[in-house]
Amino acid sequence: MKIKKYKTEFFAKLLPLFPETEVESFFYLLTEAYLDKTRIQLALDPNFEIKPEHYQQFEKALARLIQQEPIQYILGDTEFFGYPFQVNQHTLIPRPETEELVAWIIEDCKFNIQHSIFSILDIGTGSGCIPISLAKELPQAKLSAIDVSVEALKVAQLNASLNKVTVNFIQQDILKAENLSGKYDVIVSNPPYVREQEKEFMHKNVLEFEPELALFVENENPLIFYRKIAQLAKTALTENGILYFEINEYLAEELKSMLKEFDCREIELKKDIFGKFRMCKASF
Repeated sequence: MKIKKYKTEFFAKLLPLFPETEVESFFYLLTEAYLDKTRIQLALDPNFEIKPEHYQQFEKALARLIQQEPIQYILGDTEFFGYPFQVNQHTLIPRPETEELVAWIIEDCKFNIQHSIFSILDIGTGSGCIPISLAKELPQAKLSAIDVSVEALKVAQLNASLNKVTVNFIQQDILKAENLSGKYDVIVSNPPYVREQEKEFMHKNVLEFEPELALFVENENPLIFYRKIAQLAKTALTENGILYFEINEYLAEELKSMLKEFDCREIELKKDIFGKFRMCKASF
């Protein structure tokens, strides 16, 4: 089948489910992955013939897209902060707001990193996108990362190897930890923060495919991870250490009040590019 004809069929099946721009993005991500052809190359060769084995790949991907499975899981990889990352059902798909959090940490640390080795800990690392990106951008930093999921840590370790960096990965349930094993100049976390009550506003591709363990908290105790991490950070941060969080935009003020209970100083909330409070930093 010619690529031009298949594109028409592909769009016809997905347009009832997704915006046209998204379907277009899906199509060209798949052509690049399966055919090693860019959008421009295909535009110049509309009569390109799809081989039967490639047609089968497209059809399997299409069936999964119709079920609204994220394209990142279908391809098995994505990009974060300009670096390649493998992802699967055991890891969250990295978000743009998390890139903004990483950029904030780099901006704050870059001057100091030139003069000394920084020790950075990421709590709830998932795919490892935060510590691995920090390791790439801050090569003198010493990176460690914790996650409760053994399967997620396997993916994170693969991603560290893929990006040629060293991260000390630790399997630990942070809610059960009595202390952290080292001293850190920076502790960062993008913990579960979506309340159960917010599920009704979320898309099927998130609810049915991404790991609940990494997403949701109970309505009655939505700051459970932040409270525990702040408690641990109070003794684990160095004298001038800083705690960074990705946060739920609806709980920014509650989080700020909670951090004050731990005698945090210089608490700063930061908006993302959409004007929502999605980041926070504090020191003790």
